[in-house]
Amino acid sequence: MFANALLILPDFATILLGLLLARVWRDGYDRGFWVGAERLVYYVLFPALLFASINNAQFSIGAELKMLGAAVGAFAVAVALAFAAQPLLKPAPDVFAACVQTGFRYNSYIGLALAQSLAGSRGVATLALIIAVCVPLANLFAVYALARHRELHLGRELIRNPLILSTVAGLVTNLLVWHLPAVAASFAQRLGSASLALGLLCIGAGLTLQAAQASPRVLGYFIAVKLAVFPAVAWALVQWLGLTGTAAQVVLLFAALPTASSAYVLAARMGGNAAPVAFIVTVQTLLAMLTVPLWLLLLRG
Repeated sequence: MFANALLILPDFATILLGLLLARVWRDGYDRGFWVGAERLVYYVLFPALLFASINNAQFSIGAELKMLGAAVGAFAVAVALAFAAQPLLKPAPDVFAACVQTGFRYNSYIGLALAQSLAGSRGVATLALIIAVCVPLANLFAVYALARHRELHLGRELIRNPLILSTVAGLVTNLLVWHLPAVAASFAQRLGSASLALGLLCIGAGLTLQAAQASPRVLGYFIAVKLAVFPAVAWALVQWLGLTGTAAQVVLLFAALPTASSAYVLAARMGGNAAPVAFIVTVQTLLAMLTVPLWLLLLRG
């Protein structure tokens, strides 16, 4: 059982390698390099992985309703608790607008890498289905909070999001039973494979503990919702619905993931207070090295 949980450690080692490269070899790997790499992953490589995984996956939404119910149900609870921070803790409006997304968004780069380690292509396809449903929802709520605070146009921000476009396109083409030709599928797979390692390296390079002093109670609340409450609800739903095997593993993995590193990019691009978001992403990513294996062990225990 413990050996299966250890399968995810090489992916976290890749994150630590990114941290090492960014901190030790500053001359050869300056911030401009990592910014360019992040943009490449976010706008090209990762959308290619999402589209190819979903387009080629062998699944039926009807047959996967219980799994999706558990994942979306836990996600909905996390969203509700994240937005409850506003009346409960009364954070500064700019801090809330930028940080609320860290209570429910998840790092798909890490998730797909871990799903591959845990369950191979079936794990990737299963998580891709959850992503296809939840990425548009997660981005909707995240963009809504920032757009409302900054008085920006919500619809325009949503239709320009590459993750939403690629997941929706992959799901629609899959349901229409149209798959990429062999050459195009091979090309997309190569781009997607590159996104996993490079995405994990970029996460490590972007880790920072600055802004720890900004609203520590609020930041701690979002960290607890994402790493403790979200997976706890998912675990309860998995047990209640009787999910087993890959479906159960992937649902719990999805819920236990740290928040997306793109949360910082989104907050910065939309003019939000991005510094506390970077702090939360860092703390969640570091803690997830311990919490993700523990949640998976609990499921198998």
